[in-house]
Amino acid sequence: MDLKRNRPEGPYAHLPEVPAFQVTSDDITDGDVLDMAHVHGSAGGQDQSPQLSWSGFPEQTRSFAVTCFDPDAPTHSGWWHWIAVNIPADVTSLPRGAGAADGSGMPDGVVQLRTDYGSFGYGGAAPPPGDHDHRYFFAVHALDVDTLDLTPDTPAAIAGFNLTAHTIARGVLVATFAH
Repeated sequence: MDLKRNRPEGPYAHLPEVPAFQVTSDDITDGDVLDMAHVHGSAGGQDQSPQLSWSGFPEQTRSFAVTCFDPDAPTHSGWWHWIAVNIPADVTSLPRGAGAADGSGMPDGVVQLRTDYGSFGYGGAAPPPGDHDHRYFFAVHALDVDTLDLTPDTPAAIAGFNLTAHTIARGVLVATFAH
């Protein structure tokens, strides 16, 4: 499989280089502004995770993880909006709203970790009012293990460390939002 190398500007630029694969969405377009459906309720949105589909990942993929990260948050560590791990290798899409806090939209066995909001599941975009456009990196990570031994309360930094250690390819869509 001849995949282009995945080293986008942003949160993955300093990590080991891995091949890229395609991530598409019925709800978001790479480089465009997020629809209010995917914005946090505190910013007037509906707080629904977007539909995502992926293809072209390596044959040796054993599971997937899906994340959404804002590197532009006014913190030293960015802002985690979504971390879902242990998605089976035969799952190649998630419907809109799959990131519900109760896990009802996810396949069996998927673990959704606590976001930087302190809640589980997807937490939509909500940059400070009047701040610049923030970038939201929706990433699908192809992993070399069936499961990651993470619990819902595993800190995001530990999850990121495990993802980096086991990612064999990654697909990314970047959307923006400001209010």
